[in-house]
Amino acid sequence: MPTYDYECRGCEHRFEAFQSIKDGALRKCPECKKLRLRRLIGTGGGFLFKGSGFYETDYRSSSYKDAAKKDTESSSSGDSDSKKSDSSKSTDSSSTDSSSPKKSPDAPKTEK
Repeated sequence: MPTYDYECRGCEHRFEAFQSIKDGALRKCPECKKLRLRRLIGTGGGFLFKGSGFYETDYRSSSYKDAAKKDTESSSSGDSDSKKSDSSKSTDSSSTDSSSPKKSPDAPKTEK
């Protein structure tokens, strides 16, 4: 059952009441007995899923998130370095003479 907050406009008494969702709002103040109550709008209650059907990793701490963010930033900066080295390799291979075929040392020997 939800908890509702009430305030009396006559005596400014504030209290909470446990009521069913189907129940109407209270109207009579328990302190001054006047019909001056109003239901206050609350923020509601927070809840956290627990049990075997939910992952604890869904609720990671901020320190874990910060470390993961640093890790992804360092890996993305490492990618740009590898791209630079790849581009330098491609320029090196283009400067070699491509007209003569190269044999790999593992290639089988053919006899003539």
